[in-house]
Amino acid sequence: MIKDTRGQDVVVETRRPIWRHKKALGLGAGILLVVLGYGAMTQATAQLSVAKQDLDIARVELGTLTREVSANGKIVAAHAPTVYSPEIGVATLHVKAGDQVEVGQLIVELSSPELSNELKQQQSELTRLEGEWQRQKLESRRQDLALTKSLDLANVSLQAAERENRRAQLSIKASLISQIDLEQAEDEYARAKLNYAHAQQEAALGRDTLKFELSSAKNRYERQILVVEEIQRRVNNLEIRAPVDGIVGNLLVQNKAAVSQNEALMRLVDLSAYEVELQVPESYANELGLAMQVVMRVGAQELIGELSAISPEVNNREVTTRVKFRRQDISGIRQNQRVLARIQLENKENVLKVKRGPFLNVGGHFAYRIQDNMAQRVSIKVGSSSLKDIEVKAGLREGDEIIVSGYDAFTQADSVLIR
Repeated sequence: MIKDTRGQDVVVETRRPIWRHKKALGLGAGILLVVLGYGAMTQATAQLSVAKQDLDIARVELGTLTREVSANGKIVAAHAPTVYSPEIGVATLHVKAGDQVEVGQLIVELSSPELSNELKQQQSELTRLEGEWQRQKLESRRQDLALTKSLDLANVSLQAAERENRRAQLSIKASLISQIDLEQAEDEYARAKLNYAHAQQEAALGRDTLKFELSSAKNRYERQILVVEEIQRRVNNLEIRAPVDGIVGNLLVQNKAAVSQNEALMRLVDLSAYEVELQVPESYANELGLAMQVVMRVGAQELIGELSAISPEVNNREVTTRVKFRRQDISGIRQNQRVLARIQLENKENVLKVKRGPFLNVGGHFAYRIQDNMAQRVSIKVGSSSLKDIEVKAGLREGDEIIVSGYDAFTQADSVLIR
């Protein structure tokens, strides 16, 4: 017997919509009132609201702040001597622009007939003075011999007069001669002593005179040697040689051109040593100092150097500085190549810093600190600044987030709602 379907039917209770329940309706109304109340309170606190995607927000951090100034410049040769003409003449160039040269290589030869002729004249004068000096030496020997002869003869006469005087003294005692003969012998002896004394003085004076004249002749000869050597040096300098290893930068005169003394002939470039010439804004001139570290970008290379020279003058509101590379074994750089550099003025460690931004346009006296989607205006004090960061001295703590974009749209509001 087939059963009917009454055992398969189940009675289902029909539920009323949740909005028909009084408890649910009361709970929903309460939540709505809370939300509306919070929104009303927020709107009452915030004076305006801005979209978060329109803001630039940065976090206050503790770290090292490096004050830097950016500058542009170019690679220059550390040694680029200019070659000058030492004399008046006609220049014959032995190199062209761009040629490689070595130290001591002949690069320019000057022709100066006047200087060559003067050298020959002075050499002839030197030969004459040398002969005069040698002649004076012979004359001095001859006169010295004559003075010696005169002195010796005076000495012989003195000795003879002395013997005659002794004989006269003995003879007068034996009454062999008269008193007159004795006095005559004494007079002869006195005359001989006087002649010998004068001969000694004349010999000494004559020898001093001969020594002086011989010394004068020698001095004139030695002085002429210096004159000839100086002119010879000038003649040798007519062959101008390279002072450094490098290349010829540019020629300043034409071949076979007549040049004047001290006229620039060419410029050489020493490729063994490079430096960087930077132009720094004059506002940073008083903060620059020798040996400051400089980070440079040359092509794809980042190189380190230090300030080696600072110009004392300002041109076009810029100060020219020279930077020396820490190492010279650098490849791939060229003369006049462009350089982007950052001069590190100061390093401060363990300071509060935040990203630089347009908010500094208000003077850095206040900022908008973010907390719970609200930006509150707070007073701050800033210090040193770098190209990327700014030092925070007061008003903020590590971990705080502030708006670093411009505040023009905030109209000096004390609080701003961030949507």
